[in-house]
Amino acid sequence: MNDNLGPIAVREYGERSAPCVAVLHGGPGAPGSVASLARQLSDRFHVFEPLQRRSGAVPLTVAQHVDDLARVVRGRMPIVGSSWGAMLALSFAVDHPELVQSLVLIGCGTYDPSARAMFASAMSYRLGADGRRRMADIRAAFEATNDPATRNDLLAQRGALSAQVQSVALIEPNTSDLVADARGHEETWNDVLRRQNDGIEPQAFAAITAPVLMIHGDDDPHPGVTIRDTLRPLLPQLEYVGIARCGHLPWLEQDGREPCLRALRTWLRSAPRVAET
Repeated sequence: MNDNLGPIAVREYGERSAPCVAVLHGGPGAPGSVASLARQLSDRFHVFEPLQRRSGAVPLTVAQHVDDLARVVRGRMPIVGSSWGAMLALSFAVDHPELVQSLVLIGCGTYDPSARAMFASAMSYRLGADGRRRMADIRAAFEATNDPATRNDLLAQRGALSAQVQSVALIEPNTSDLVADARGHEETWNDVLRRQNDGIEPQAFAAITAPVLMIHGDDDPHPGVTIRDTLRPLLPQLEYVGIARCGHLPWLEQDGREPCLRALRTWLRSAPRVAET
């Protein structure tokens, strides 16, 4: 842990006297992407939304994000992660079991080239010809500029297009009041892939003893059943909830919101807890 760095910012929702839960955003580099989920949980929980460190002060690695999170989590609590945030939750649980009461993985990301190929194929199909051209234009513009603000804006555009096609029927767009971090996305995701290529993850997850719930839309291009089957030999305690007619952002989708929030709230109220150490 780099003690010379200040702590990351944390937004809080709900009554301080309510049970605590932390929600981790995706991307990487998409701060604020779980703010709507935090608000929907705040009627019954005191919700922490850690805003992952932005690029600049230090190279962004999984280990850095884990250390940052450890500095702001206030005692053992459930950790809910969306997409890359679900992956960060698993990494965090390996290094800081004393701070993890249970885990919820919503739309968890991929852990091997085969699953990523399945995701890429599904995304290409969902985008269609017009969407593929739009995505190619965004990527070309991204590669053609070194201006940080422009690259941040293009990452946000790519994220908005991806969110649309990864979902079945959005009730509302997954907007954020915070600026995307393109450099942070690249640094972090490159380290995610390095850890997988080096055989660190997902193998390290076998050390996790906390209860784990995976919530995944049946129509999410991230192949939920494949990801589950990769994780379950390492996490035999993993429970899986698939949601029909639902994609990557179940709490924002027409057929996903109610079953996602029902499963999540039930789990947060009654999931078995790892023994205190």
